[in-house]
Amino acid sequence: MATSGTKTFELNVTDYIEEAFERCGLEVRTGYDVQTAKRSLNLMLAEWANRGINQWTIEQTTQTLTKGTASYSLGANTIDVLSAVVRRDSTDFGLTRVSRDDYLNIPNKSTEARVSQFFVDRQIEPLLKVWPTPDNSTDVIIFDRLVRMDDSGSAINTLDVPFRFYPCLAAGLSYYLAIKRAPDRIQLLKAVYEEEIDRAMTEDRDRASFNVQPSLDYYRVN
Repeated sequence: MATSGTKTFELNVTDYIEEAFERCGLEVRTGYDVQTAKRSLNLMLAEWANRGINQWTIEQTTQTLTKGTASYSLGANTIDVLSAVVRRDSTDFGLTRVSRDDYLNIPNKSTEARVSQFFVDRQIEPLLKVWPTPDNSTDVIIFDRLVRMDDSGSAINTLDVPFRFYPCLAAGLSYYLAIKRAPDRIQLLKAVYEEEIDRAMTEDRDRASFNVQPSLDYYRVN
């Protein structure tokens, strides 16, 4: 059986827009059609960020702490911090994430010691707030942060999306366009989108090996 021998299939923004219009029973006819589709595409990528779908944009980041400083900028492209440790003398200590209320109710935020907790203040430019306040300027926080996906940009651009999410992206854009252009297809395309997004998210979950061991409770020694 002959095969192509290639694994380079990739869609650019124009390809996704054309596919979405076709699923809506429409054609791309004007520049405004492209513009409104790109806007919908960027809104959908923001929705994916809210769902925490874009696990492929997780970055491991380091931040050297400063004695007496409890707040550090995460950058405007940060969506969230997933986990963090503090490294002291080549040893990593896990940090506990606390809520806004928990952080607010810490009675003495100026207490200095090895950091043990963190709070993500999700402003337009998020802040990482730690407690206790660092007692030296040599400890380092290492954290996994979820960052924004790139915008769609030019119509000839490809998107910052793994291969397994291509069907999901096409289905989602079709649904978003149907809301504006093809109301009779909204329910159908929404169902396809939710099915594709569930399939992609299931595939994207972490996998871990597990062993099944028989319980010794059923065995008796005579």
